[in-house]
Amino acid sequence: MTQTVSVVIPAHNSARTLDACLRSVYAQTHPVHEVIVVDDGSTDATAEIARRHPCTLLGDGVNRGVSAARNTGIAAATGDVLFFLDSDEALTPGSVEAALEILRADPACGCVHGVIAPEPLVDDGPVEWYKTLHAHWWRARGAGVVQTALFAQAAVPREVFARIGGFDESLRDSEDLELSDRLAPHYRIVLTERVAAHHDEEHRLGPLLAETYRRALLLVPALRSARAGGRSHLTANTPASVLAAAFLLLGSPVLAVLLPLLGAPGAWAALPAAAGLLAFCLANAGLIGFAARRRGAAFAPFFTAVHLACHAALLAGAAVGALRTLPPGRRTKTPAQGQRTKTPEPPAPAKAGAR
Repeated sequence: MTQTVSVVIPAHNSARTLDACLRSVYAQTHPVHEVIVVDDGSTDATAEIARRHPCTLLGDGVNRGVSAARNTGIAAATGDVLFFLDSDEALTPGSVEAALEILRADPACGCVHGVIAPEPLVDDGPVEWYKTLHAHWWRARGAGVVQTALFAQAAVPREVFARIGGFDESLRDSEDLELSDRLAPHYRIVLTERVAAHHDEEHRLGPLLAETYRRALLLVPALRSARAGGRSHLTANTPASVLAAAFLLLGSPVLAVLLPLLGAPGAWAALPAAAGLLAFCLANAGLIGFAARRRGAAFAPFFTAVHLACHAALLAGAAVGALRTLPPGRRTKTPAQGQRTKTPEPPAPAKAGAR
């Protein structure tokens, strides 16, 4: 039996990439039933670009976040399978077909999602290459049956949402993790390299670090929620890498001060930092080697430096996020901690003719 596919694309100020995104959908080896673009309060030419294509354009002019945009698309979709695609991505041609094959082969599978291609959608320089290569590496490393669904490029049968509800509209970050916590107990989740998309990543260091910090604020509560449910989420960095960065950035300066006070020769003060940097490089040897093979050996030092800077932002965000969950007083816990007051209802079905 042929399954129909509705592609849902949330878009906010996506004029730079939306045309490439939509062209990639219409170029799929498996024809899609419909394409729904949800304009989430854009102030640029996003809507105008969408109207150049034979897609359904939805949106009320209000920016409500990616979760609400996806729920709007779910409610309007009529396909058997919903394929979510972010507006700053362009799918490789066989991605939809591959996702359907995996879903058909495993009736217990409730989500198939893919990886970021190792080449950016738009080449904006070395910071973007860092982000793209890292994003490809950690997703490809985790391919298989996983406990986390990432919805930047993901296929989900319609009946899954009827059972577990939609996206939590109170979340603008970590909404994937929250939905994964409700999805994983009932369905298998498959991450595959057969589904891939070229992504237009952040290409400026400051915004990249700010984004890493912001997302890390919910990291500790999300991990606590997953462990409480007996699950382990996909993570972009290994524990060894995070620990090595923590020692290099926090522990080694303390030791550099203490060693001379304890009578050690002055030259020894540099040893903790050297040891920390070596540990960080060893913990990321596979990733750094992958970047060097893709962009040349001269790129490896830059890649390593930016990777360390991102770890600093991650550690700072995780620490602040953890502190926010502590006393004094009883704080209202975030939805990412699993302390929900109400499970999101499944989006209402679209009315006939609603386009």
